[in-house]
Amino acid sequence: MENMNKVLMVATVASTIAQFNMNNISILNHMGCQVDVAADFKDQLVWPEQKSHEFRREIKKRGGKNFQIDFSRNPSDIKLHIKALKQITALLRKENYEFIHTHIPVASVLTRIAGHYTDTKIIYTAHGFHFYHGAPWRNWLIFYPVEKMLSRWTDLMITINREDYRRARRNFHARKTVYIPGAGVDIKKIQNSLVCVKEKRKELGAAPADIMILSVGELSRRKNHEIVIKALSQIQNPDIQYFIVGEGELEKDLKELISDLGLERQVHLAGFRTDVAELCKVSDIFVFPSRQEGLPVALMEAVASETPVVCSHIRGNTDLITDRRFLFHEKKVDDVIRCLEPLLTDRKQLKFMTARSVKNNLETLKRYDISVVEKRMKQQYGWIFGDN
Repeated sequence: MENMNKVLMVATVASTIAQFNMNNISILNHMGCQVDVAADFKDQLVWPEQKSHEFRREIKKRGGKNFQIDFSRNPSDIKLHIKALKQITALLRKENYEFIHTHIPVASVLTRIAGHYTDTKIIYTAHGFHFYHGAPWRNWLIFYPVEKMLSRWTDLMITINREDYRRARRNFHARKTVYIPGAGVDIKKIQNSLVCVKEKRKELGAAPADIMILSVGELSRRKNHEIVIKALSQIQNPDIQYFIVGEGELEKDLKELISDLGLERQVHLAGFRTDVAELCKVSDIFVFPSRQEGLPVALMEAVASETPVVCSHIRGNTDLITDRRFLFHEKKVDDVIRCLEPLLTDRKQLKFMTARSVKNNLETLKRYDISVVEKRMKQQYGWIFGDN
């Protein structure tokens, strides 16, 4: 009976678990489980070292263990993948888990191989397949056959958007495939939180009359922040203050782009922050320009804050935002301008133009509330425990 209470949570980097899976860990804790975590805790590309230490302390506080696995984000880093596979296989043989809940493609490929050869049950949450409608052909050539093959070694596959769910149900071979609406969002908590708009905007350097635009996401090619910066350079509205929250490998490149376009006084890289929901509440527009998403939590938080949203017309985003007036092609600067420019005349006009969209977005979001997600996750964990 002791092994029945031992579960391993796996991701390439620890921030994935801390940001998107603490509710899942809480569910398992309440079911009497010890939840251990395996990830690359040394990766500091999008998460500062202090946050990693705090997360490890939280897992220990909950009775779990932390294991360093040298996962690599780079699919072509074969030597490191072999090392990580050996590490995760040794861990599974030593600890004898009832099941593993794994996240993110690279870590999940290696973990499912190790799980298959150690006869450990596997739950795999696909946070957005790399192959999707409109994806580069090489993504289909590389990732699709790997996911299809490894689906045979997956007991439960969880998809978080409609497109992935339909494809996995139709083409893959997991013992069970379900749709669960992402990590969920605590709508009431966000709506009930209080923030002094004047003080928060002052803290950031945005004047009361400024039109404050916010984007949230790591500074990477996938998050596509440069397209908004280029659009603003063409719009040339001095009343705009644009804040990008996040850290990442493209920080230097984005700073150079901002400088080259002469936008240093209007575009600000705000770094890593823990007050995203508050920032959403004091912003006039939330822009989410990603090239690729599964089901973005940052976008859900913006909708819950009742902030007008403009975003890229991609999988995941369109599960949440359906008004085509506020959806743009992720590669076309002119399309970003088409969406933004009508909203930038003045703040009163902006609220009037977006009122219906904000209301409809919030109504859609109710299907993604944390209470809905928790109920479905409890059912799936119950299924995997009872599947002997």
